[in-house]
Amino acid sequence: MTVHAPFGQPLLTFPDAEKSPLSIRAKALVFVDPRSRQLREELEQLAPRAISVLIRGETGTGKELLARHIHRASDRSGLFVSVNCGAISPTYADAELFGYAAGSFSGSASSRAGWFGSANGGTLYLDEIGDLPLPIQAKLLAALENHEVTRVGAQQPSPVDVRLVAATSIDLAQAVAAGKFHERLYRYLSEGQLELPALRERVGDIESLAEYFLGIYSQRLGLPVPLISEAAQRALERHRWPGNTRELENVIHFALLVSSGEEILPEHLNLPPTLSPLEQIEQLLRQIGDSGSAAERQALHQLLQRTALT
Repeated sequence: MTVHAPFGQPLLTFPDAEKSPLSIRAKALVFVDPRSRQLREELEQLAPRAISVLIRGETGTGKELLARHIHRASDRSGLFVSVNCGAISPTYADAELFGYAAGSFSGSASSRAGWFGSANGGTLYLDEIGDLPLPIQAKLLAALENHEVTRVGAQQPSPVDVRLVAATSIDLAQAVAAGKFHERLYRYLSEGQLELPALRERVGDIESLAEYFLGIYSQRLGLPVPLISEAAQRALERHRWPGNTRELENVIHFALLVSSGEEILPEHLNLPPTLSPLEQIEQLLRQIGDSGSAAERQALHQLLQRTALT
């Protein structure tokens, strides 16, 4: 992971070897907005401690970047190993995570350490940990508590020294209540927690991120770097960013390709128009009709309250 400071604030990005254009991960994270600066302070306090960390945040906010920074600031000498739990095969989850001994499977002439063994002495990052099957969650907890793993087909456990950093975009407490997540594992992870706010909740980061992506794509495409007009900046700050930083990257990339002058203008961003509270109410009324749900009626009530205050 590289750390830049072109805006007077640290900028976290992935190493060049991992900057795949097909990746859906957020590729940059800054600490300009007050909420981001508070997050950075919490991160710096947690990083040196030998405890597991649970990062909560929406998809595309930059959770893996935070995890990499925790590893870098912890001075652990081992590798940072990143695993997408949703991509682990349910059939071979045991072997993928904890490894296997030679001869355990047909054609397996040699043993494998698994993701856990590969992270020995370092940090294991489990993205969307809620996607792990419950039986594997129990084995993960045992490995963390006992500092050892038993590979598939092995007779004896192997000692491991792994720090776990996990991430989730759902409320794991609700998953525990629903019987879909291991309660003791949740308590184990809850010892160190970080909340990564959605991009719409840290508006102060938007300009720095937009300028970063503009510089990256201008360089990649061999184009001069345009300025972001004040009107375009206001449009960026008003947008809700359901796709978070990854969506912002796509918007800036598109704007660079369709702009023809020295400035990025609002029309280059291709963002939907921002509705006033009254327009939002009218839209909700059309959608709800006569058979609205309790959630829809509550949303309408909140909009009415906000409108009364304006």
